[in-house]
Amino acid sequence: MSSELFTADFKAAPYWWDGVPRPELPRAEPPKQADVVVVGSGYTGLHAALQTARGGRSTVVLDAEAAGFGCSTRNGGQISTSIKPSLDVLARRHGQERAFAILQEGHRSLRWIGEFIREEAIDCDFGVVGRFHAAHSPGQYEELARRVDKQPKGLEVDCHVVPQSEQRNEIGSDLYHGGAVYAGHASVNPARYHQGLLERVMVAGAELVPFCPATAITRQGNGFVVETPRGTIRARDVIIATNGYTGPPTGWLRRRVIPIGSYMIATEALDPALMDRLIPKNRIVSDTRKVVYYYRASPDRRRILFGGRVSLSETDPRRSGPKLHADMSAIFPELATKRISHSWCGFVAYTFDELMHVGRHDGLHYAMGYCGAGVGTASYFGMRLGQQVLGLPEGKTALDGLPFPTRPFYSGNPWFLAPSVFYYRWRDRLAR
Repeated sequence: MSSELFTADFKAAPYWWDGVPRPELPRAEPPKQADVVVVGSGYTGLHAALQTARGGRSTVVLDAEAAGFGCSTRNGGQISTSIKPSLDVLARRHGQERAFAILQEGHRSLRWIGEFIREEAIDCDFGVVGRFHAAHSPGQYEELARRVDKQPKGLEVDCHVVPQSEQRNEIGSDLYHGGAVYAGHASVNPARYHQGLLERVMVAGAELVPFCPATAITRQGNGFVVETPRGTIRARDVIIATNGYTGPPTGWLRRRVIPIGSYMIATEALDPALMDRLIPKNRIVSDTRKVVYYYRASPDRRRILFGGRVSLSETDPRRSGPKLHADMSAIFPELATKRISHSWCGFVAYTFDELMHVGRHDGLHYAMGYCGAGVGTASYFGMRLGQQVLGLPEGKTALDGLPFPTRPFYSGNPWFLAPSVFYYRWRDRLAR
């Protein structure tokens, strides 16, 4: 690792935290009793808490770290329809009608988050900028073109293909073989969005208790006892909103999500003319590789924020930073001499069926498993989960009651991750 690759003021922390540091909330003891206890203060937990608090339920939100310490303030701020499996795949699993309804939920989540941010007047650099989804091989371009041309009726979105000959209109790189633009996809400053949401939850009357993990949750009568290092809380309802940070107190859920490190870097400040060449239309960008890369300009268009899964096993951001820089430079050779100002990591939660899950197990409500695309869906399904706790009919989702698969002998430690990443990288290299 060359020290010359890092700026003098390099930080092994999210770029977003420069403008929005983790909030300093009082470390008070939690109350002895509450109507609702929410475990996790990311997008899912806060949106659920906002619903229950505004619905008149006394609500306590616990977090093992500072509020929003996890991936809600570490992600790239890219928002899409977020459902990974295709209609055909979902139809084989769940039937055509259910599959269609699941994909509709993804479309609904994208529309809803924009409406929520506008209605709540959250200042978070939200914009419908569109996504350029780049093809890393000629075959992938043809596949993208087929998908755009044959969108399922009733699930159409505003999108068009961009051949390689016109690619420079979207991205200043010749590495790809064309791509597709999804005009309705959006971007946001994730930390500012989280902070605005946190403030509204607190105004609604919910109590936030940071650095206070739930160490055990047991049923007692018609409710639960939640144990923490600073006392116990009796609650009527408990919501588990831990996603990639799901731990031993909820072992059934831990066996069903796969924590995967997603790494990001920020470049040093760039010349505006260079940024205009690299990302001329301010799109968010992703590509068709299975071991995915995602990147964008920072909201002030001074830096490239570049993310991906570059490690066969989870590692230090100081080690992953140079790997990401090398991959970024392969796409944008003009960035080869630019230094890294920030490098960081967060844990996303994948599932064995590549689908997020919302439901109830042993009385505990949960929503998690966003498979790396959770800004919109974590917010949307967190909101729906809060409505479900309130008993509101609008809380119903197309994901309710779906089987939440696991694998034999899996307990939450993804021993298979390194060989899987190696295999998919090999497949990406062979793609034609």
